[in-house]
Amino acid sequence: NNIDIYRFKMISDKMSKHINVGMMTSGGLAPCLSCSVAQLVKYWSEALKAGKIESLSFRMYIDGYKGILTGDSFIVPDSVYDDIDALNFLGGSPIGNSRVKLTNVKDCIARGFVGEDQTPLEAAAQRLLKDEISVLHTIGGDDTNTQAAELSKYILEKHGGKVVVIGMPKTVDNDVYPITQTFGADTAAHQGAIFFENIVSESTANPRMLILHECMGRDSGYLTAATARAYRERLSKQKFVPGFSTSKGSRDIHAIWIPEVALDIPKEGERLKKLMDKYGNVNIFFGEGTGVKEIVEAMRKNNEEVPIDAFGHVSLAKINPANYFSKNISKLVGAEKTLVQKSGYFARSAAANEFDIDLIGRCAKVGVESAIEGTSGCMGQDENKEGEPIRAIEFERIKGGKPFDIKQQWFQDMLKEIGQI
Repeated sequence: NNIDIYRFKMISDKMSKHINVGMMTSGGLAPCLSCSVAQLVKYWSEALKAGKIESLSFRMYIDGYKGILTGDSFIVPDSVYDDIDALNFLGGSPIGNSRVKLTNVKDCIARGFVGEDQTPLEAAAQRLLKDEISVLHTIGGDDTNTQAAELSKYILEKHGGKVVVIGMPKTVDNDVYPITQTFGADTAAHQGAIFFENIVSESTANPRMLILHECMGRDSGYLTAATARAYRERLSKQKFVPGFSTSKGSRDIHAIWIPEVALDIPKEGERLKKLMDKYGNVNIFFGEGTGVKEIVEAMRKNNEEVPIDAFGHVSLAKINPANYFSKNISKLVGAEKTLVQKSGYFARSAAANEFDIDLIGRCAKVGVESAIEGTSGCMGQDENKEGEPIRAIEFERIKGGKPFDIKQQWFQDMLKEIGQI
């Protein structure tokens, strides 16, 4: 533990001197990870060229917090700084992700990231101090960024060092307080629409076909709703030939189910049965978290073990709401065949679209400025401030689980148009 903390403090406290920037991506994928790395390198490089800092280096930690805990990282050669723009057009993460929670000591030990005589927070702190990181960019969801804030606080309190943490909020769920729009959510919605534009043709492969399109969204229906809107916008531009069975009506969305809207399955079944009789198929969009509470309650009532992941969330993959819906709805609508298709991996692994590249770029620019000033926070449009300015939002205000606002006029209009309300 005898690290030259005084020298570290001199480096980190004088942000006009050399800046050693650390970056990591964490959690599930979103169409923003590669772009965020590119935009941050871009604006740090511009700060260097403008003379705002004297020198600069980038250390990339491999596989998120796992890389910090195990010391797996690399220095980006300055010869590639000008080529970094290429990452804007790649999906996935250029440095790898993992699901690791620093406060879940048992999990970190079991996975071999730390020894039994260590705590993950201490191991991570030691690594950042040893690497002389002055600014850490955490590109991830609310869990990733709040953990980084705890790590920064721990380093200051336990070791007297300072690491400025600038979070970049990625999640396709768009469910982080108090951020108006999280990175990658818009791209994921449009990619999900493209996905279903092909899948809906399966409705012509069999009589009385029920298609269940599952979108990501544990507690928020944003992505399901936004994907539905994007798909219907694309559908509105498609031309059809009168007299043929495939039509705008048969390819439209007939139901949109999200966690924020109460679901009466028998009533919906009765409504959708009429559409099945009319079109010969039914298309349903639903969020992966829809109906989870009801399923979990039933499992606990039957004394069944509820699967939990490292973050303490119910494991949706093991709960499988899609199976629950397909068994119940197919009978109610008289489907001869039921097809469940999940657009999540297709949508979240895409490269950022123009909207997200612009949003990420604006946030990265302000984030670099905040870091140089020594201000930590999670970047984004602060919906609780007048004009929703982009700023480094205080970490104590960052919280996940923000529900989708179902009162928005466009969403209500869409439900009316498809006959759901």
